[in-house]
Amino acid sequence: MTTTRLLSLLLTLAGIAGSAQAEAPRRVFLAGDSTVAEYGPERAPRNGWGQQLQSFLDPAALEVRNHAIGGRSSRSFIEEGRLDAIAKELRKGDVLLVQFGHNDAKVEDPTRYTDPAQAYPQWLMRYVELARSRGATPILVSPVSRRVWDFGSLLDTHARYTDAIRALAAREQVALIDLNASSSAWIRALGDEASKAYFEHVPERGVRDDTHLSVAGATLVACLVVRDWKALDPSLGRHVVRDTDCGAPPTARADRAAQAHPSSVVHESDFAREQPGPHGGAGRTTGYTLFADAPGLPFVMRKRVLHPGAGIGLHQHHKDEIYYVLEGRGRYVLDGQAYEVGPGHAMLTRPGSTHAIEQVGEEPLVLMLAYPASTP
Repeated sequence: MTTTRLLSLLLTLAGIAGSAQAEAPRRVFLAGDSTVAEYGPERAPRNGWGQQLQSFLDPAALEVRNHAIGGRSSRSFIEEGRLDAIAKELRKGDVLLVQFGHNDAKVEDPTRYTDPAQAYPQWLMRYVELARSRGATPILVSPVSRRVWDFGSLLDTHARYTDAIRALAAREQVALIDLNASSSAWIRALGDEASKAYFEHVPERGVRDDTHLSVAGATLVACLVVRDWKALDPSLGRHVVRDTDCGAPPTARADRAAQAHPSSVVHESDFAREQPGPHGGAGRTTGYTLFADAPGLPFVMRKRVLHPGAGIGLHQHHKDEIYYVLEGRGRYVLDGQAYEVGPGHAMLTRPGSTHAIEQVGEEPLVLMLAYPASTP
């Protein structure tokens, strides 16, 4: 190989290596306690929100490295050398998410306790300074709320630490995800009983843990983190691979109380009505008109069971209508063309079209119908 060709090959390989390095994902380092940490299946249903964070982020763009570990405070995490482990890897463009507070409040343990007025923000600044010195982005995260109810009110067990981290973020111009606020609002919206499923509550094992999260809780809290991270950095949105319309506003309970028409849950059996086939159809059907009396509802939803031999006769439409097949089989005619339909088929009929449907076989044909409510 000539010197010229060798030099050309080396330059090409260097270009490929440089391109691969440039396209390497940014790393998202997590420093935190047991509410952030990862757990194996032997600890089920316990999950940390850091365990679910990667599911919201495109791994080709952002790679989560979870260094969180149970029982640590902002102080003990550093004194045990765990921040040093992050420092060895942290590089320009990475992100460092930092959540402490649960164990900082353990005044009985001098190896973990940090007073919220001085020591707590001072220890947190060590994380901020490390990230900034490496060209990484520090993001402080206030501690996720505990599920502690007292006479119908959710108690804020992290108030002094949350106030301290907010003040630090404002003073030092550090990005802050106020997870204590967002998770508290979410738990309040759920209420005492419904919120149990999002924490480590296992009645059959006598486990009632209102600090640590279940898989559902960890996933929802990770969603809150990503949602508020996007608000800080809108460019993150293009790397988020899951819906982050999650949580509830602080006004959720007041908004519910102010509803003109409250939400409700009903059972179809309360609305069953035996009828002949509509629009001149053969046989007998059972209709379930759901929420027909709900004021202000702009659509109608019905379930209709076509028993063997039954059908809905041919008719022309003056409104949009959707049929969805839940069970059974049928022969559907739309604008002169016949279709064999079964579970999973959805049929949209637009104004001006004609349609009809007949039950086929031995099993009833079960349909869900939706269409706009009639205007007065």
